Amino acid sequence: MERVAGILKNLPGRRARVGQGGAMPEITPFDRGFIGPLELKNRFVHSATCENMATEEGEVTDRLVERYRRLARGGVGLIITGHMYVQRPGKAHVLQTGIHDDRLLPGLARLVEAVHGEGGRIVFQISHAGRQTTRKVAGTRPVGPSSGRRDPLFLVKPRPMSEEDIRTAILAFREAARRAVEAGADGVQIHAAHGYLVNQFLSPFLNRRDDEWGGDDERRFRFLREIITAVKGELPPGRPLLVKLNTNDYTPGEGITPALAGKYAGWMRELGVDAVEVSCGGWFNCLETLRGQVPVREIVRTSPLWKKIPAWILMRLQVGKHDLVEGYNSAAAEVVRPHLGEGKLLLVGGLRTLSRMEEILARGQADFVSMCRPFIREPDLVEKFGTGRAVAASCDSCNRCIVAVTNGLPVKCYRGSRIPRG
Repeated sequence: MERVAGILKNLPGRRARVGQGGAMPEITPFDRGFIGPLELKNRFVHSATCENMATEEGEVTDRLVERYRRLARGGVGLIITGHMYVQRPGKAHVLQTGIHDDRLLPGLARLVEAVHGEGGRIVFQISHAGRQTTRKVAGTRPVGPSSGRRDPLFLVKPRPMSEEDIRTAILAFREAARRAVEAGADGVQIHAAHGYLVNQFLSPFLNRRDDEWGGDDERRFRFLREIITAVKGELPPGRPLLVKLNTNDYTPGEGITPALAGKYAGWMRELGVDAVEVSCGGWFNCLETLRGQVPVREIVRTSPLWKKIPAWILMRLQVGKHDLVEGYNSAAAEVVRPHLGEGKLLLVGGLRTLSRMEEILARGQADFVSMCRPFIREPDLVEKFGTGRAVAASCDSCNRCIVAVTNGLPVKCYRGSRIPRG
């Protein structure tokens, strides 16, 4: 850890660039930065990544602790955990980490201690699956703001949430934030992207209600508004609040767009949100979320027998339609950014080369650069960048890691290897 800190400390800092009014500082990925009151040693962020490394009860395991220890040792400025479910009906994966019960606190504290022991900072991402789960995993029929059409992965027709369901979920987010603070986390991120429950309430396509919780943009935002207010009430000074937000839903009908995301981001900032991480997509078209290769053979091989033929047909039709363009959320980020004022913007989405990340920060398109899949393969990627051993991530976006996770397997790089059946 000391070696990495020394490397990063001695890297070149800001360079000058000329703009209106004279020279302005040019931010580099290795500059220190702030998210709210939290100071970070550089501008690299580990974006939330589902680990599938907890027990079936959501308890932290030694394997999970070691994963985060390695990430912190590798020099990344901020680690955002994989999404932690705030209540059992909101559980998305069998081996997902939980934050829904006080008995989980000792394990959650171990995660924090491992990261802090390596000089890192860690934010807990808290989430509710909503309709993106199964009865078997959630322990009940999945819920959502509305019923609506089935998505192609879970094939679920959710039960519309009652007023009591909604209030209970808001309380669950508040209690999850309390546990994050008690465990020692440096902050909290609310997951409002990728088709999970908060995203479902925000989306005109997924939220068909016409009551206090839907019908227009302001009422669709109410669920997140009340969650933000509840979570903020649990965060002491020094702990920032972040939100991960979709800028495009890629649903069959109109969902969130960059313009709508910008409106939501402005409202979040008024409520005191310190940073927004812009992303996109969900399980109606998960390949738009990920981009890159479509591992047809592995998807078909790991699918149940009754799904193999439809999976082959569907995936073959997707080949070549979702090629990875580095920084594919950057255009949407430019729409959102003016609404944030002094709030910070984190950009995730296909970032692979140090030069592209430098460009994004230098142009002011984002304040921090986030990565997910590259850190699965190289937890020490930031150290490699800092020492000159790498100028780009070796991840080629084969997306086998995603196939493995959706089959209940622990996250790791499966490039060039056969994915076991979950």
